[in-house]
Amino acid sequence: MSKPLPLPVRDRASGRVFQEFMDDSPATYESEPRRSWMQWLQSQPAVDWLIAAYQDTRFSARKIEPFIRKHGIDMSQFEPGPFRTYAEFFERRFRAGMRSFPEQVERMGAFAEARYFAWERLRSDMEFPIKGTSLRPQDLLGNAEFAARFEGGPVIGARLAPMDYHHLHYVDDGETIHQHRIGGRLWTVNRNALQHQPGLLFQNERVVQLLRTANFGVVGFVEIGALTVGRIVQQHPFARPFSRGQEKSTFRFGGSAVVLFGEPGRWLPERDLLDNTARGIETFIRLGEPIAHRA
Repeated sequence: MSKPLPLPVRDRASGRVFQEFMDDSPATYESEPRRSWMQWLQSQPAVDWLIAAYQDTRFSARKIEPFIRKHGIDMSQFEPGPFRTYAEFFERRFRAGMRSFPEQVERMGAFAEARYFAWERLRSDMEFPIKGTSLRPQDLLGNAEFAARFEGGPVIGARLAPMDYHHLHYVDDGETIHQHRIGGRLWTVNRNALQHQPGLLFQNERVVQLLRTANFGVVGFVEIGALTVGRIVQQHPFARPFSRGQEKSTFRFGGSAVVLFGEPGRWLPERDLLDNTARGIETFIRLGEPIAHRA
């Protein structure tokens, strides 16, 4: 029987390590998702659509206040409502000035407010906390030809929980040079589940982009939908240049993940991310805080 397990997370700001587990959404933390009928059911696109449809109704708004209280969400940091539906609450935005990106061009700010893993150099023979998978660029990017440029380069992964801010932002000035969408099912993306079924990460709905940045070379930006997050909405037009810290996209309702691939020798993840990853601990980082620096 599948067993929900908590995940160890270190809050960078406080230094505190805590065990994260949402008992109001246990399927999100299943350790063996393919054995769970609930995970199988929720992975179906039709079920995902029905759940999303309910979140857009006024009846779903009754869940907002209990959810805020339970997870201690500081709503003073966000633009005020009213939120007519749970979906509107889920897509809430920070107030102006609540988060900022590094002014130093050599520092890379966090593209999401999330729990992070990082690896300095991607090699197929390395063992990661997500054991059993190499996190090869061609698997996640879905294209071996242009993924080859990321072999041996740095990689950063971010996991967003349902209570998080679910908008993603650009790490630097630049332009989008490629985009495609792959996958279709919606499995959990938590680390305990991937230890038992590493292939789940490669099956989920995801949007893949190659971004040419001003200070970090070309990066592969992979947005991965998870349980009840089949809708990855791009907020910035593909053909327009983007700016550091500008909003890029939105995940709609649920948990989700992002993987950022870098070219060898261009940039390096911050030391605390690397150290925590080596210990099997995710690092909670707020939007815009440094996650990497130019090599």
